[in-house]
Amino acid sequence: MAMSVKHMYIIIVTLGVLSFIFGVIAENKKPANGTAILGKGVVICKYRSDHTVALGLLSVIFLAASAVAGFSSLFYPYKGKSIPQAVLLRSTSFVVFLNVALGTTGLAAVLLLWPIISEQLHITRNIHHKLQTECPTANTGLLGGGAFLSLDSALFWLVCLMLSNNARDDYFEDTAADLKGGDAVNYEEDVVIKSA
Repeated sequence: MAMSVKHMYIIIVTLGVLSFIFGVIAENKKPANGTAILGKGVVICKYRSDHTVALGLLSVIFLAASAVAGFSSLFYPYKGKSIPQAVLLRSTSFVVFLNVALGTTGLAAVLLLWPIISEQLHITRNIHHKLQTECPTANTGLLGGGAFLSLDSALFWLVCLMLSNNARDDYFEDTAADLKGGDAVNYEEDVVIKSA
């Protein structure tokens, strides 16, 4: 079965919504802090079992899949017909939305990966020689912000897909008109020619 623009819409939206859902759940499940256990000259931070890192990584994976699907859908040859990339890049609005989609995807990835990596570092490096350690966790709000940006990114990929679909339709209409020789002109019915 060949892919259609409608299928790509559904794939991009589904992946973007899944990234959003996993990111929001990861933000809500993140513990506020760990429990400090005093030892001989060290503090061992014990964190309760949670799935913040795993859920955050799932959010990043779905964000990446949504971005790959979004970008590849722009240049995919639907119905076996491809168009030159220069035709798409000639449109200013397409280029602007493509850059916005790429930017929001990158920013969402940064906002999702930053707390995931820092949370994993807090969990694995849990022995501190500073006795005043309060057993911190990753910054609050970054996962949620990254989740919302991943949803925004999917929506911008959809706008890019709509603009590329319009450019594709215009290109094929212009090509078909050029192959037919343009609109046929009937000189016998032309008022200007008759009056001359």
